[in-house]
Amino acid sequence: MYTKDKLATFLLGKKIGNAPPPDILKLRSSEGFIISTIAIAVFTDTFLYSLVVPVLPFALEERAAVRANDLQKWISIFLSVYGGALAFGSPPSGWLADRWSSRRTPLLLGLFALGGSTVLLCLGHSLFVLLLGRICQALSACIVWTVGLALLTDTVESEKIGQAMGYVSSAFSVGSICGPLLGGVVYARAGYYAVYGMGFAIVGVDILMRMFMVEKSVAAQWSSENDIVSVTTTADVAQQADSHTSQHEIRPIPIIDTKHSSEIIEKHTSLQSLPAIKLLGYKLPPMLALLRIPRLLVSLFGCFTLAVCLSALDAVLPIYVNEIFQWDSLGAGLIFLNMVVPQLTAPFFGYLSDRYGSRYFTALGFTSCIPFWICLRFVISNTIAHKVLLCVLLSGIGFGLTMGLPALMAEIDHVVQLEEKKRPGSLGKKGGAAQGYALFNMAFAIGTIVGPLWAGFVIEQSGWGTVGWSLSIICGATAAATFWWAGGRIMLKKSTIVTERAVDGY
Repeated sequence: MYTKDKLATFLLGKKIGNAPPPDILKLRSSEGFIISTIAIAVFTDTFLYSLVVPVLPFALEERAAVRANDLQKWISIFLSVYGGALAFGSPPSGWLADRWSSRRTPLLLGLFALGGSTVLLCLGHSLFVLLLGRICQALSACIVWTVGLALLTDTVESEKIGQAMGYVSSAFSVGSICGPLLGGVVYARAGYYAVYGMGFAIVGVDILMRMFMVEKSVAAQWSSENDIVSVTTTADVAQQADSHTSQHEIRPIPIIDTKHSSEIIEKHTSLQSLPAIKLLGYKLPPMLALLRIPRLLVSLFGCFTLAVCLSALDAVLPIYVNEIFQWDSLGAGLIFLNMVVPQLTAPFFGYLSDRYGSRYFTALGFTSCIPFWICLRFVISNTIAHKVLLCVLLSGIGFGLTMGLPALMAEIDHVVQLEEKKRPGSLGKKGGAAQGYALFNMAFAIGTIVGPLWAGFVIEQSGWGTVGWSLSIICGATAAATFWWAGGRIMLKKSTIVTERAVDGY
């Protein structure tokens, strides 16, 4: 039976009064359940964002009376409006999240924006209402990505964060691909309202997961007094043992290994020079302080590039396959299936980036996309060979982008943690994780603005072939930048890289 304190504890996500521990607390506060909750939240966000991609051309024409020759323009506007709202909403979301006592509360508040956006998009018959729905959808995404990823870094050890981000990356990828896929199929078979019925069902699952999740810091409030006494007693015993040792034993003098002495001296020099060189870093707002770090900037640029590539395909691919292959919304949705399977390997690449570093996986991923983008120009006729070629090329692009995303997301956490170690307290009482991922979200949002406008403008002015090779250029630039900077500057000697990673974080 729910008491007043128990109900308040459930709603606020922290212990109120004499509330007893929540049911199945160990499961609800476990690392696996929290990762699953964030992954489902990200999946829901990206699924609902991309659900309308194959439906939008037909919905705008039939429900909002948009003329056929204006469809490409309005599709690009709809996708870019979402990106604009996401970019403007991310910084305040991250700033507030790092000052809120609970990560769960803002996640629950984001559900109101998510539900409202789905209702507006489902019932809207005018451009204004449909655009308002996309804006509300973007505001919900701001909370999911900034607060959700910050909660993930609070929960998972730094050595495993790449693999955890891989699960989130897979959820993002599956959501962004399954949205167009299922949206096109359901719209063709059951109509417009059935598409959003499917969306409401997924939102329901997301609500349940967010409501039942318990943060680890909150779960610790129900630790028994006996546990606390036991820990304290153990600590006292250890302290007494150390004291006894110091009084009766002569400790050996540590011998400095000459092989690493240069690193120690260099690290000491760097620490001594910090106050004189970067004292102003303490006075900068955390987000601006983070933007000083080249390693973080390169990670953000990689996220921007990935968003440009994905949103560019969202904007032009459904219309192009309709023109070339005469495919309806069903075919426009099914073509995205070619990018689903490669993106399920994200946790594996996240694990590898945890083990071997992010440089080679990000650089190789973006580099491998280049030939596939260029070869898209050969898909120009309605033949079986060209349809197969398009499927192969999209699979290659999906695989390449998947290699880089988990490592880029983990890089942001590594940079934020190293900056906090370097200047304790400079990023706020709770650290700067949410603000770091607000920058990630902002970079991704700007990419979703640029991608549709880029692809829409290029395909109208220069054709389909130019879209592919122009996107290969930005992938090449990103590959070079990540190879140079990700995980530390590659032009430095090994000893300097080790020192800089440990002290400067970039």
